[in-house]
Amino acid sequence: MEEFRPAKKRVEVSVGESVRIIRELQELSQRQLAELTGIPQATISAIENGRVNLGVERAKVLARALRCHPAVLVFPGWELQTEKAA
Repeated sequence: MEEFRPAKKRVEVSVGESVRIIRELQELSQRQLAELTGIPQATISAIENGRVNLGVERAKVLARALRCHPAVLVFPGWELQTEKAA
């Protein structure tokens, strides 16, 4: 079997960009996401544009509405280094 080679990282994604990307993949407007979460549309816009920190509690609320794990929103660039077994 050929050895696994991880894909190269192509772009850096911020927390706000990850929220926007997932929201758009769900085909939701900021207004629709605001209605689903109770988070004001202006706050969602501020999160997506990096003017307001996401925070754990907001991440949980948004993740439920976007049907993803909160870590996807909070740690968009996370990479797990794997070690080879002996």
